[in-house]
Amino acid sequence: MSTKNYARECYLKKIRGFYHDCEIIKVITGVRRCGKSSLMETIAQELSDSGVASENIIYLDLDKRGYKKIKTADQLEKCIEEHAGAQGIKFLFIDEIQNVKNFEEVINAFRAEGDFSIFITGSNSYLLSGELVTKLTGRYIEFEMFPLNFQEYLGMKRFFGKAVSQNLVEEFDKFLVEGGFPKAVQYDSAQDKKAYIESVITEIFEKDIKRRVKIRNVSVFNKIRNYMINNFGATTSLTNMLEDLRKSGSDIKRETLNRYIQILVDSKILYECNRFDMKSRRSIAGEKKYYLADVGFYYATNTDNRINYGPVMENVFYAYAKSNGYSVSVGRIGKLECDFILQKDFSEYSYVQVCMTMMDSRKTEDREYAPLEKIRDNYAKYVLTRNDVIQHRNGIVHKNMPEMMNDGELP
Repeated sequence: MSTKNYARECYLKKIRGFYHDCEIIKVITGVRRCGKSSLMETIAQELSDSGVASENIIYLDLDKRGYKKIKTADQLEKCIEEHAGAQGIKFLFIDEIQNVKNFEEVINAFRAEGDFSIFITGSNSYLLSGELVTKLTGRYIEFEMFPLNFQEYLGMKRFFGKAVSQNLVEEFDKFLVEGGFPKAVQYDSAQDKKAYIESVITEIFEKDIKRRVKIRNVSVFNKIRNYMINNFGATTSLTNMLEDLRKSGSDIKRETLNRYIQILVDSKILYECNRFDMKSRRSIAGEKKYYLADVGFYYATNTDNRINYGPVMENVFYAYAKSNGYSVSVGRIGKLECDFILQKDFSEYSYVQVCMTMMDSRKTEDREYAPLEKIRDNYAKYVLTRNDVIQHRNGIVHKNMPEMMNDGELP
Protein backbone atom coordinates (compact mmCIF):
# COMPACT_ATOMS: atom_id res chain seq x y z
CA MET A 1 0.00 0.00 0.00
CA SER A 2 1.12 3.55 -0.69
CA THR A 3 -0.96 5.30 1.99
CA LYS A 4 1.08 7.43 4.37
CA ASN A 5 -0.52 8.15 7.74
CA TYR A 6 0.58 9.68 11.00
CA ALA A 7 1.90 6.73 13.02
CA ARG A 8 0.01 6.23 16.30
CA GLU A 9 2.88 4.52 18.10
CA CYS A 10 0.87 4.19 21.33
CA TYR A 11 -1.28 1.56 19.58
CA LEU A 12 1.18 0.15 17.05
CA LYS A 13 3.51 -1.05 19.80
CA LYS A 14 0.63 -2.99 21.36
CA ILE A 15 -0.25 -4.75 18.10
CA ARG A 16 3.14 -5.49 16.48
CA GLY A 17 3.68 -8.66 18.48
CA PHE A 18 0.52 -10.11 16.88
CA TYR A 19 1.18 -9.17 13.22
CA HIS A 20 2.11 -12.74 12.22
CA ASP A 21 -0.23 -14.54 14.62
CA CYS A 22 -2.80 -16.48 12.59
CA GLU A 23 -4.60 -17.91 15.61
CA ILE A 24 -5.78 -14.62 17.09
CA ILE A 25 -8.13 -12.22 15.32
CA LYS A 26 -7.08 -8.61 15.88
CA VAL A 27 -10.13 -6.42 16.52
CA ILE A 28 -9.60 -2.65 16.53
CA THR A 29 -12.43 -0.82 18.27
CA GLY A 30 -13.18 2.74 19.30
CA VAL A 31 -15.54 5.63 18.75
CA ARG A 32 -16.25 6.53 15.13
CA ARG A 33 -13.59 8.71 13.45
CA CYS A 34 -10.97 8.14 16.16
CA GLY A 35 -8.45 6.79 13.61
CA LYS A 36 -9.09 3.03 13.38
CA SER A 37 -8.91 2.90 9.58
CA SER A 38 -5.71 4.92 9.48
CA LEU A 39 -4.15 2.64 12.11
CA MET A 40 -4.99 -0.43 10.06
CA GLU A 41 -3.57 1.20 6.92
CA THR A 42 -0.39 1.96 8.87
CA ILE A 43 -0.11 -1.70 9.94
CA ALA A 44 -0.49 -2.83 6.33
CA GLN A 45 2.16 -0.30 5.28
CA GLU A 46 4.57 -1.53 7.97
CA LEU A 47 4.12 -5.10 6.73
CA SER A 48 4.77 -3.98 3.16
CA ASP A 49 7.86 -2.01 4.23
CA SER A 50 9.15 -5.11 6.07
CA GLY A 51 9.12 -7.11 2.83
CA VAL A 52 5.66 -8.72 2.76
CA ALA A 53 4.61 -9.01 -0.90
CA SER A 54 1.64 -6.91 -2.03
CA GLU A 55 -0.27 -10.04 -3.10
CA ASN A 56 -0.09 -11.28 0.51
CA ILE A 57 -1.83 -8.16 1.82
CA ILE A 58 -5.59 -8.18 1.31
CA TYR A 59 -7.19 -4.86 2.27
CA LEU A 60 -10.95 -4.46 2.02
CA ASP A 61 -12.55 -1.13 2.99
CA LEU A 62 -16.24 -1.98 2.90
CA ASP A 63 -17.22 1.70 2.88
CA LYS A 64 -15.37 2.41 -0.38
CA ARG A 65 -16.26 2.02 -4.04
CA GLY A 66 -15.81 -1.50 -5.28
CA TYR A 67 -16.68 -3.02 -1.90
CA LYS A 68 -19.82 -1.15 -0.79
CA LYS A 69 -22.09 -3.78 -2.37
CA ILE A 70 -20.64 -6.54 -0.20
CA LYS A 71 -23.44 -7.09 2.32
CA THR A 72 -23.66 -10.86 2.84
CA ALA A 73 -21.31 -13.51 4.20
CA ASP A 74 -21.22 -15.27 0.81
CA GLN A 75 -20.25 -12.07 -1.00
CA LEU A 76 -17.49 -11.38 1.53
CA GLU A 77 -16.13 -14.93 1.28
CA LYS A 78 -16.06 -14.76 -2.52
CA CYS A 79 -14.25 -11.40 -2.47
CA ILE A 80 -11.58 -12.67 -0.06
CA GLU A 81 -11.05 -15.85 -2.10
CA GLU A 82 -10.49 -13.78 -5.24
CA HIS A 83 -7.57 -12.03 -3.53
CA ALA A 84 -6.16 -15.02 -1.62
CA GLY A 85 -4.06 -16.84 -4.21
CA ALA A 86 -0.64 -16.03 -2.72
CA GLN A 87 1.53 -18.59 -0.94
CA GLY A 88 2.36 -18.27 2.77
CA ILE A 89 0.67 -16.05 5.32
CA LYS A 90 -2.01 -13.77 3.96
CA PHE A 91 -2.64 -10.58 5.95
CA LEU A 92 -6.37 -9.89 5.76
CA PHE A 93 -7.60 -6.41 6.69
CA ILE A 94 -11.34 -5.67 6.70
CA ASP A 95 -12.48 -2.15 7.53
CA GLU A 96 -16.10 -1.42 8.57
CA ILE A 97 -16.86 -5.13 8.80
CA GLN A 98 -20.25 -4.52 10.43
CA ASN A 99 -21.57 -3.72 6.93
CA VAL A 100 -21.71 -7.48 6.28
CA LYS A 101 -24.45 -9.57 7.87
CA ASN A 102 -23.09 -12.67 9.64
CA PHE A 103 -19.49 -11.61 8.92
CA GLU A 104 -18.28 -13.71 11.85
CA GLU A 105 -19.01 -16.94 9.91
CA VAL A 106 -16.51 -15.92 7.25
CA ILE A 107 -13.91 -14.63 9.72
CA ASN A 108 -14.09 -17.85 11.74
CA ALA A 109 -13.67 -19.97 8.60
CA PHE A 110 -10.61 -18.14 7.30
CA ARG A 111 -9.02 -18.05 10.77
CA ALA A 112 -9.43 -21.83 10.97
CA GLU A 113 -7.40 -22.30 7.77
CA GLY A 114 -4.28 -21.26 9.70
CA ASP A 115 -2.57 -19.06 7.10
CA PHE A 116 -4.55 -15.82 7.51
CA SER A 117 -3.54 -13.11 9.97
CA ILE A 118 -6.81 -11.22 10.34
CA PHE A 119 -7.39 -7.59 11.35
CA ILE A 120 -10.89 -6.09 11.53
CA THR A 121 -12.41 -2.75 12.50
CA GLY A 122 -15.97 -1.60 12.88
CA SER A 123 -17.91 1.19 14.47
CA ASN A 124 -21.38 0.01 15.38
CA SER A 125 -22.40 -1.10 18.84
CA TYR A 126 -22.64 -4.75 17.76
CA LEU A 127 -18.94 -4.97 16.99
CA LEU A 128 -18.07 -2.90 20.04
CA SER A 129 -20.11 -5.02 22.43
CA GLY A 130 -19.53 -8.27 24.26
CA GLU A 131 -21.44 -10.17 21.56
CA LEU A 132 -18.10 -10.82 19.87
CA VAL A 133 -17.32 -13.32 22.62
CA THR A 134 -20.00 -15.69 21.40
CA LYS A 135 -19.83 -14.87 17.69
CA LEU A 136 -16.07 -15.28 17.08
CA THR A 137 -15.42 -18.89 18.00
CA GLY A 138 -11.65 -18.52 17.72
CA ARG A 139 -9.52 -16.40 19.99
CA TYR A 140 -9.48 -12.67 19.41
CA ILE A 141 -7.87 -9.69 21.07
CA GLU A 142 -9.39 -6.23 21.21
CA PHE A 143 -7.28 -3.12 20.77
CA GLU A 144 -9.29 -0.13 21.90
CA MET A 145 -8.50 3.25 20.35
CA PHE A 146 -9.26 6.77 21.49
CA PRO A 147 -8.94 10.02 19.59
CA LEU A 148 -5.55 11.74 19.81
CA ASN A 149 -3.90 12.31 23.16
CA PHE A 150 -2.00 15.58 23.67
CA GLN A 151 1.34 14.23 22.42
CA GLU A 152 -0.36 12.81 19.31
CA TYR A 153 -2.31 16.04 18.82
CA LEU A 154 0.95 18.00 18.59
CA GLY A 155 2.51 15.30 16.40
CA MET A 156 -0.39 15.32 13.97
CA LYS A 157 -0.37 19.13 13.75
CA ARG A 158 3.27 18.95 12.72
CA PHE A 159 2.47 16.04 10.36
CA PHE A 160 -0.04 18.26 8.54
CA GLY A 161 2.28 21.26 8.56
CA LYS A 162 0.24 23.24 11.08
CA ALA A 163 1.90 25.85 13.28
CA VAL A 164 2.73 24.62 16.80
CA SER A 165 3.35 27.20 19.50
CA GLN A 166 6.55 27.07 21.54
CA ASN A 167 4.30 27.66 24.55
CA LEU A 168 3.20 24.16 25.53
CA VAL A 169 0.44 25.42 27.85
CA GLU A 170 -1.05 27.48 25.02
CA GLU A 171 -1.27 24.34 22.87
CA PHE A 172 -2.66 22.37 25.81
CA ASP A 173 -5.46 24.91 26.26
CA LYS A 174 -6.37 24.56 22.58
CA PHE A 175 -6.42 20.78 22.98
CA LEU A 176 -8.68 21.05 26.04
CA VAL A 177 -11.22 22.93 23.95
CA GLU A 178 -11.20 21.23 20.56
CA GLY A 179 -10.22 17.70 21.56
CA GLY A 180 -8.37 15.09 19.56
CA PHE A 181 -10.43 13.91 16.60
CA PRO A 182 -7.71 13.45 13.95
CA LYS A 183 -9.63 15.01 11.07
CA ALA A 184 -10.52 18.10 13.15
CA VAL A 185 -6.80 18.90 13.42
CA GLN A 186 -6.73 19.58 9.67
CA TYR A 187 -9.24 22.44 9.93
CA ASP A 188 -8.02 25.90 10.83
CA SER A 189 -11.18 27.67 11.95
CA ALA A 190 -12.97 26.90 15.21
CA GLN A 191 -16.26 26.92 13.33
CA ASP A 192 -15.08 24.23 10.91
CA LYS A 193 -13.73 22.07 13.74
CA LYS A 194 -17.02 22.33 15.59
CA ALA A 195 -19.07 21.54 12.48
CA TYR A 196 -16.95 18.45 11.82
CA ILE A 197 -17.39 17.07 15.36
CA GLU A 198 -21.15 17.75 15.15
CA SER A 199 -21.17 15.66 11.96
CA VAL A 200 -19.42 12.83 13.84
CA ILE A 201 -22.19 12.86 16.48
CA THR A 202 -24.83 12.70 13.73
CA GLU A 203 -22.96 9.90 11.96
CA ILE A 204 -22.76 7.85 15.16
CA PHE A 205 -26.52 8.13 15.62
CA GLU A 206 -27.38 7.35 11.99
CA LYS A 207 -24.85 4.55 11.39
CA ASP A 208 -24.03 3.06 14.80
CA ILE A 209 -27.20 3.51 16.82
CA LYS A 210 -30.24 3.86 14.56
CA ARG A 211 -29.36 0.77 12.52
CA ARG A 212 -28.74 -1.30 15.60
CA VAL A 213 -31.37 -0.39 18.18
CA LYS A 214 -34.85 1.07 18.14
CA ILE A 215 -35.12 4.55 19.63
CA ARG A 216 -38.82 5.26 20.10
CA ASN A 217 -38.44 8.86 21.16
CA VAL A 218 -35.51 10.47 19.37
CA SER A 219 -36.01 13.88 21.00
CA VAL A 220 -35.80 12.38 24.51
CA PHE A 221 -32.76 10.32 23.52
CA ASN A 222 -31.08 13.51 22.25
CA LYS A 223 -31.91 15.28 25.53
CA ILE A 224 -30.27 12.46 27.48
CA ARG A 225 -27.28 12.41 25.12
CA ASN A 226 -26.76 16.17 25.49
CA TYR A 227 -27.24 15.99 29.27
CA MET A 228 -24.60 13.27 29.60
CA ILE A 229 -22.18 15.08 27.30
CA ASN A 230 -22.62 18.38 29.17
CA ASN A 231 -22.27 16.79 32.62
CA PHE A 232 -19.27 14.55 32.03
CA GLY A 233 -17.11 13.93 35.08
CA ALA A 234 -20.00 14.56 37.49
CA THR A 235 -21.60 11.90 39.68
CA THR A 236 -24.65 10.72 37.76
CA SER A 237 -27.94 10.44 39.63
CA LEU A 238 -30.58 8.69 37.58
CA THR A 239 -33.24 9.88 40.02
CA ASN A 240 -32.28 13.52 39.45
CA MET A 241 -32.12 13.02 35.70
CA LEU A 242 -35.59 11.47 35.65
CA GLU A 243 -36.94 14.40 37.67
CA ASP A 244 -35.32 16.95 35.33
CA LEU A 245 -36.73 15.15 32.31
CA ARG A 246 -40.19 15.05 33.87
CA LYS A 247 -40.07 18.80 34.53
CA SER A 248 -39.17 19.40 30.89
CA GLY A 249 -42.15 17.34 29.72
CA SER A 250 -40.31 14.07 29.07
CA ASP A 251 -41.61 11.51 31.54
CA ILE A 252 -39.78 8.22 30.91
CA LYS A 253 -39.15 5.05 32.87
CA ARG A 254 -35.92 4.38 34.72
CA GLU A 255 -35.29 1.33 32.53
CA THR A 256 -35.53 3.52 29.41
CA LEU A 257 -33.04 6.01 30.83
CA ASN A 258 -30.65 3.19 31.72
CA ARG A 259 -31.02 1.76 28.23
CA TYR A 260 -30.32 5.08 26.51
CA ILE A 261 -27.20 5.66 28.61
CA GLN A 262 -26.01 2.13 27.80
CA ILE A 263 -26.48 2.86 24.08
CA LEU A 264 -24.16 5.86 24.45
CA VAL A 265 -21.63 3.64 26.24
CA ASP A 266 -21.89 0.91 23.58
CA SER A 267 -21.25 3.46 20.83
CA LYS A 268 -18.23 4.64 22.83
CA ILE A 269 -19.34 8.24 23.18
CA LEU A 270 -19.34 7.68 26.95
CA TYR A 271 -17.14 5.64 29.27
CA GLU A 272 -18.38 4.45 32.63
CA CYS A 273 -16.10 4.99 35.63
CA ASN A 274 -17.08 3.23 38.86
CA ARG A 275 -16.35 4.38 42.39
CA PHE A 276 -14.09 2.21 44.50
CA ASP A 277 -14.11 2.21 48.29
CA MET A 278 -10.53 2.21 49.50
CA LYS A 279 -11.31 0.62 52.88
CA SER A 280 -13.49 -2.26 51.72
CA ARG A 281 -11.64 -2.64 48.40
CA ARG A 282 -14.96 -2.96 46.62
CA SER A 283 -16.83 -1.01 43.98
CA ILE A 284 -19.66 1.15 45.30
CA ALA A 285 -22.94 0.19 43.63
CA GLY A 286 -24.87 2.97 41.93
CA GLU A 287 -22.18 5.63 42.17
CA LYS A 288 -20.68 6.24 38.75
CA LYS A 289 -19.10 8.97 36.74
CA TYR A 290 -19.14 9.13 32.96
CA TYR A 291 -16.35 10.52 30.84
CA LEU A 292 -16.31 11.31 27.13
CA ALA A 293 -14.26 9.46 24.55
CA ASP A 294 -13.10 12.95 23.58
CA VAL A 295 -13.75 16.42 25.01
CA GLY A 296 -14.51 17.54 21.44
CA PHE A 297 -18.03 16.17 21.95
CA TYR A 298 -18.57 18.76 24.69
CA TYR A 299 -17.01 21.49 22.55
CA ALA A 300 -19.38 20.70 19.68
CA THR A 301 -22.61 20.66 21.72
CA ASN A 302 -21.86 23.44 24.21
CA THR A 303 -22.43 27.11 23.35
CA ASP A 304 -19.98 28.39 25.97
CA ASN A 305 -16.39 27.93 24.77
CA ARG A 306 -14.80 28.87 28.09
CA ILE A 307 -12.72 26.03 29.54
CA ASN A 308 -14.04 24.45 32.71
CA TYR A 309 -10.56 23.22 33.60
CA GLY A 310 -11.43 20.79 36.40
CA PRO A 311 -13.66 18.28 34.58
CA VAL A 312 -11.99 18.83 31.19
CA MET A 313 -8.53 18.01 32.55
CA GLU A 314 -9.99 15.01 34.38
CA ASN A 315 -11.52 13.78 31.13
CA VAL A 316 -8.31 14.26 29.17
CA PHE A 317 -6.36 12.33 31.79
CA TYR A 318 -9.00 9.57 31.96
CA ALA A 319 -8.77 8.97 28.19
CA TYR A 320 -4.96 9.13 28.37
CA ALA A 321 -4.85 6.47 31.09
CA LYS A 322 -7.38 4.21 29.33
CA SER A 323 -5.54 4.47 26.01
CA ASN A 324 -2.37 3.34 27.78
CA GLY A 325 -4.01 0.19 29.13
CA TYR A 326 -4.94 1.20 32.66
CA SER A 327 -8.17 0.23 34.37
CA VAL A 328 -9.52 3.40 35.98
CA SER A 329 -11.88 4.02 38.88
CA VAL A 330 -12.76 6.88 41.24
CA GLY A 331 -11.53 6.42 44.81
CA ARG A 332 -13.47 6.98 48.01
CA ILE A 333 -11.52 7.37 51.27
CA GLY A 334 -14.08 8.05 53.98
CA LYS A 335 -15.64 11.39 53.01
CA LEU A 336 -12.77 12.27 50.69
CA GLU A 337 -12.53 11.43 47.00
CA CYS A 338 -9.42 10.56 45.01
CA ASP A 339 -9.95 11.50 41.38
CA PHE A 340 -8.48 8.33 39.92
CA ILE A 341 -7.18 4.93 41.00
CA LEU A 342 -5.15 3.31 38.23
CA GLN A 343 -4.26 -0.32 37.85
CA LYS A 344 -2.39 -2.04 35.04
CA ASP A 345 -2.12 -5.76 34.35
CA PHE A 346 -3.71 -6.60 37.72
CA SER A 347 -0.51 -5.47 39.42
CA GLU A 348 0.17 -2.43 41.54
CA TYR A 349 -2.00 0.65 41.89
CA SER A 350 -1.28 4.34 41.51
CA TYR A 351 -3.38 7.29 42.66
CA VAL A 352 -3.95 10.57 40.83
CA GLN A 353 -5.47 13.93 41.72
CA VAL A 354 -6.16 16.38 38.88
CA CYS A 355 -6.75 20.11 39.28
CA MET A 356 -6.24 23.29 37.30
CA THR A 357 -3.94 24.90 39.87
CA MET A 358 -2.89 24.74 43.50
CA MET A 359 -1.23 28.14 43.44
CA ASP A 360 -4.33 30.18 44.26
CA SER A 361 -4.34 29.32 47.97
CA ARG A 362 -2.94 27.00 50.65
CA LYS A 363 -6.50 25.77 51.16
CA THR A 364 -6.62 24.47 47.58
CA GLU A 365 -3.24 22.79 47.98
CA ASP A 366 -4.38 21.07 51.17
CA ARG A 367 -7.61 19.95 49.53
CA GLU A 368 -5.80 18.28 46.63
CA TYR A 369 -3.15 16.57 48.75
CA ALA A 370 -5.52 15.47 51.55
CA PRO A 371 -7.06 12.37 49.86
CA LEU A 372 -3.64 11.09 48.83
CA GLU A 373 -2.19 11.67 52.29
CA LYS A 374 -5.00 9.56 53.77
CA ILE A 375 -3.98 6.53 51.67
CA ARG A 376 -1.73 4.36 53.82
CA ASP A 377 -0.18 2.01 51.26
CA ASN A 378 3.11 2.65 49.47
CA TYR A 379 1.87 2.83 45.88
CA ALA A 380 2.75 5.91 43.81
CA LYS A 381 0.67 9.06 44.29
CA TYR A 382 0.46 12.04 41.95
CA VAL A 383 -1.08 15.51 41.76
CA LEU A 384 -1.41 16.82 38.20
CA THR A 385 -1.92 20.51 37.42
CA ARG A 386 -1.92 22.76 34.35
CA ASN A 387 1.08 25.03 34.85
CA ASP A 388 2.12 25.29 38.51
CA VAL A 389 5.48 25.64 40.17
CA ILE A 390 6.35 22.05 41.10
CA GLN A 391 5.92 21.38 44.83
CA HIS A 392 6.22 17.73 45.94
CA ARG A 393 4.80 16.97 49.38
CA ASN A 394 5.02 13.96 51.73
CA GLY A 395 6.24 11.66 48.97
CA ILE A 396 3.45 12.72 46.59
CA VAL A 397 4.76 13.59 43.12
CA HIS A 398 3.53 16.83 41.55
CA LYS A 399 3.61 17.17 37.75
CA ASN A 400 2.14 19.50 35.15
CA MET A 401 -0.04 17.66 32.62
CA PRO A 402 1.17 19.41 29.43
CA GLU A 403 4.80 18.40 30.04
CA MET A 404 3.90 14.92 31.30
CA MET A 405 1.69 14.09 28.32
CA ASN A 406 4.00 15.71 25.78
CA ASP A 407 6.81 13.50 27.07
CA GLY A 408 4.58 10.42 26.99
CA GLU A 409 5.07 9.80 30.70
CA LEU A 410 2.77 7.46 32.58
CA PRO A 411 1.82 7.39 36.29
